[in-house]
Amino acid sequence: MICLNLIVKYFFCKNKQSFIIFVAYLIVKKSKILINFKDRIKKGPVLFDGGIGTQIYNKGIFINKCYEELNLTNQNLITQLHQEYKNAGADVITTNTYSANRLKLESHNLGDKVYQINKKGAELAKSVADNSIYVAGSIGPIPTKIEPLGPMSIAEAEDIYLEQIQALIDGGVDLLIFETFVYPENLIAAINAARKITKLPIIAQMTIDEDGATLTGASSKVMIDDLQRTGADIIGANCTVGPQTMLSWLEDVRYYTKLPISVMPNAGKPKNIDGRNIYLTSPEYLGEYAKHFLNAGANIIGGCCGTTPEHISKMRATITALLPELKKFKVKITETKTLEHIDPIPLEKKSKLSYKIANNKFVRFVELLSPRGISAEKELLKAKEMNEFGIDVINIPDGPRASARMSAAALALQIQNKIKMETVLHFVCRDRNVIGMQSDLMGYYALGLKNILAITGDPPKLGNYPDATAVFDVDAIGLVNILSRLNNGMDIAGNPIGAPTGLSVGVGVNPGALDIEKEIDRLHWKVDAGAEYMVSQPVFDLKVFERFLEKTKNFKIPLVAGLWPLVSLRNAEFMNNEVPGVDVPLDIINRMKKYEGDKEGGLKEGIVIAKETLTKIGKEIAGIQISAPFGRVDIVKEILNDFKDL
Repeated sequence: MICLNLIVKYFFCKNKQSFIIFVAYLIVKKSKILINFKDRIKKGPVLFDGGIGTQIYNKGIFINKCYEELNLTNQNLITQLHQEYKNAGADVITTNTYSANRLKLESHNLGDKVYQINKKGAELAKSVADNSIYVAGSIGPIPTKIEPLGPMSIAEAEDIYLEQIQALIDGGVDLLIFETFVYPENLIAAINAARKITKLPIIAQMTIDEDGATLTGASSKVMIDDLQRTGADIIGANCTVGPQTMLSWLEDVRYYTKLPISVMPNAGKPKNIDGRNIYLTSPEYLGEYAKHFLNAGANIIGGCCGTTPEHISKMRATITALLPELKKFKVKITETKTLEHIDPIPLEKKSKLSYKIANNKFVRFVELLSPRGISAEKELLKAKEMNEFGIDVINIPDGPRASARMSAAALALQIQNKIKMETVLHFVCRDRNVIGMQSDLMGYYALGLKNILAITGDPPKLGNYPDATAVFDVDAIGLVNILSRLNNGMDIAGNPIGAPTGLSVGVGVNPGALDIEKEIDRLHWKVDAGAEYMVSQPVFDLKVFERFLEKTKNFKIPLVAGLWPLVSLRNAEFMNNEVPGVDVPLDIINRMKKYEGDKEGGLKEGIVIAKETLTKIGKEIAGIQISAPFGRVDIVKEILNDFKDL
């Protein structure tokens, strides 16, 4: 009867083409065949589900459990949660696979179950969706930074994402959603991996702070540019903030892209009540904001942490009530203002040291440690003596061996202001996050400190405070990238800082590294990031040093070699056994052993060894960095008196 009625209507229908499309839609709907998700977005707002992790937590599963493993061990719970969101009116449910990448699963000893967990997660969601709603494969960021700010290569990151994505595709997902990303490079790697194996629609989402900026400080406009660079089909924001902040973000960015936009806020900020995190934003409140999101131009709405089926049900009610009168949002693209071109300060104009380096002049560093107290009078006297002797710069470690001393920057400023001598300031990644790093570097430059040696830093367990926490947001490679960005007039989020810094960028190298190939690879990355010269660990083993010179002969940055004059057998044994990255060969140990108990004899032999080393390597290097053991600058003078022609 239905078919007969349709045939009759066809003959009396004026717009037969539209009628045919309508009939096709009925057939598709009846046969439970979903149209392509990108086509679905064009038909009107799409509602996603809420927080899977929140609901698992609400069911009594505590956070020390791997939630993604429940795809294998408690499938009834996962399908129940999907069904609750489907019943609430969600057009799309997301898989319980947000953290199911190899690195995350390895922390739960589940690294060998990446494929099973992701594939089963997709299959469970598909069994509930039953082709009447869509299933999005959920993918979160891997828990490590990738180049340029981290130690992992883009290729390695892509391989990790590929492993997870392939399993989700094999499980039958209809689209992929990349959620809660902080760093655009990480997101780009993830989406590049997906594009290698699938043409499924892709949603790319980053997270924002209370100011509507990314967690690295990028403005909303820069964030939209970064999201568009990913090549995703839909872009948006999720997590961290509540609906009000996310609405402000949406209103700010909607006119900067023609791509569909998704917004998935948290249910406000959580409060800890009796040991449980409780989100206090009501379903009614989020339902009201669903209207604001749609009127501001959102194509996809949903929820993140704290949102429940009750929240999604209220959002569905809003869409249903609003849809008949919802006007199609027209995007009028407003061009983002391009950053003004900035010419970085050339190396030869950054500092006196960098002028010498740029002009192939042999440079002399002397290393002095900051005092353990608040007075630097002794260090200033030593710096004055070195300045009068003709040393180019004082090299100041930053908390060496994880020890607490006067700030290296404080000593550097006193030397430059009182002695009128340049310094090279070690800058370590251990004690600052990326926000603090940028703030300190800009501040140091404004105060006149222009030479930075980028160092990852010793972990706290090596020092007197083994229980102290370390940051390590980035390592030395990432730090060099930060320095290079500042030298090009922008922070790591791409925000302009006005006039560029002119910081000369040095990096540390270890010729005696146990894994020398890894050390060379890291040096490659540092040079690519913008390193301008390198300073080595103290040289004792000449064969090891010659091997390093051979492996770095094609590097186009100069090498300043480290030199440590030994003062005793005990000093030699300490350097060999307790200073990371230093290897004192047996023949030198034996030479120092001859003077065991002879303080003056040991010192003289140590000076002889240092002179022999400098004689053999002097013509191969661009400079020397001599440590003053126990602050004895007289030893430095005695060594360099014989090398005034370098």
